[in-house]
Amino acid sequence: MSQEMYQPDAGHAAHWRPRNLIGDMSVKEIFFSNDYRHLALKGMFTSLIMLAFGGMFALFFRAELAIPGEQFLGAKVYMTLMTLHGMFMVFGFLIPFVVSINYYLLPKVLGNDRLLWAPAAQASYWVLIAAALLLVIGRPDFTWTAYAPMATRTGNPSIWMGYVGIILVAVSEFLAGAVLFRNAISFKGGYKKAPLLAWASGCIGLLFMVSVFPLGFVGYGLLSDWSMWREIAYFDPSRGGSVQFFLYVFWTYGHPAVYLPFVPAIAVIYTLMPRLLGHNMWSHWSGVVAFVLLTLGAMPIGPHHFQPLYTISGDYQRFIQILTMLVFIPSVLHVFNWISTLFMSPIPDSARRAVPFKFMVMSIAFIVYGGATAFLNAQIAPDSDFIHNTYWIPAHFHAMFVGFTAQMGIAGFYFLYPYFTGRMFNQKLGNFHFWSWQIGLFLKITGMGIAGYLYFPRWVYDYLDIPGWAEAQMMITVGGYLVGAGFLAFIFNIAWSAKYGKVAADDPWPVIHDLNNPAEAPAGSSAAPAE
Repeated sequence: MSQEMYQPDAGHAAHWRPRNLIGDMSVKEIFFSNDYRHLALKGMFTSLIMLAFGGMFALFFRAELAIPGEQFLGAKVYMTLMTLHGMFMVFGFLIPFVVSINYYLLPKVLGNDRLLWAPAAQASYWVLIAAALLLVIGRPDFTWTAYAPMATRTGNPSIWMGYVGIILVAVSEFLAGAVLFRNAISFKGGYKKAPLLAWASGCIGLLFMVSVFPLGFVGYGLLSDWSMWREIAYFDPSRGGSVQFFLYVFWTYGHPAVYLPFVPAIAVIYTLMPRLLGHNMWSHWSGVVAFVLLTLGAMPIGPHHFQPLYTISGDYQRFIQILTMLVFIPSVLHVFNWISTLFMSPIPDSARRAVPFKFMVMSIAFIVYGGATAFLNAQIAPDSDFIHNTYWIPAHFHAMFVGFTAQMGIAGFYFLYPYFTGRMFNQKLGNFHFWSWQIGLFLKITGMGIAGYLYFPRWVYDYLDIPGWAEAQMMITVGGYLVGAGFLAFIFNIAWSAKYGKVAADDPWPVIHDLNNPAEAPAGSSAAPAE
């Protein structure tokens, strides 16, 4: 089928040609090139390295938690690994991974020959690398939320590096947001014809630039309080600071941080789905409205993260609950749009077999799963009396962050793989990766939900042998190791296939209907069966 069928969301056909970019890249280009493809590839592969480290940290403390009793990690090491896991996964993997995929897609979909403000994207990358190095050397143990005053009383003389790392993360994300927004508004066809990728990039670019200022101030405030270089204390109550002030500042960024990878991942769906199905989305404008509403609703609802505390109560607490519930509307608009698009016509046989399509469909399933749990999180009574600071919370955000966002990023990576290697990946290894992740993630997220239902608390490295706790933790651990096995298969697949994989056709993802079922093939279709 012609590429025009899925305009404008899939971009111009001339921009979609497989090429062995990996083999042609010089060392100089890897480090300094401002070509959007080189920038995107560097960002994607660095993010996968961050995922490898973040996942390895998780497997260490998962082994500790598999059964009750201290195994081999003490509290200090456990909390350090937990902190680095969270920071590497959020700041090092999820956000830069999907942003890098958007860097790759934007010039192709918008019809540009380059990524505008590419030097800013280059600077964003290197600043993030510096932040990661400082976090590793500083070995923070205050979790990724860096709650004060605990975050300033670690007894680690190198902890200042962690505070500086937080500031650098804010700088990196601001630059990335500026690049996304600048490219989004470069589309020359007018806003009515702008693809959904442009709308997503414009909205999330604005959110990046606005939301990171509180994060930068958190890093500065922690550094100032810890070093005591000023008489004033921002967050340390022993010196006149305010923990309540910290909560409001951090979660003004912390809740939008959920959307910073979330919206670019949604943009990938809107680019891949019409391309693999061979027809446009069911609704264009519902997607636009949903992006705008998500952007507007992201920042003011941060206080629901601490709604059981005295810092938020009365009418304001109820107002935050209502705003939180309203954010379900744009999320449901997106999901309804995707499901309606899948049911518009029979799914082509080529899409059903395509690994990126499989990951995309299951990411939609996990966003529904995670969204269903979020309904309880938003309610004042069950959150305050039942689930707050239990494992129910990580069950929700793992469903959204890993089940949806990470899997959608992986779908985008598989889809783009032939375009930057010139070869196809191994289908069997891709299927193994897919199934090990679906089973592993379901076990892990469901196990967390069960543990939360049984009041298992967060941030503990050991626990009593209370009925149900050990079984739930073992379930989570088994799921985590299945996810790790799938990741190893993925890494081997992309490394081996880059040299030995089948050479990609000019169109690596042709829309092929099952010719054995005439009802699936549209009139006049010249589709041929897959090899």
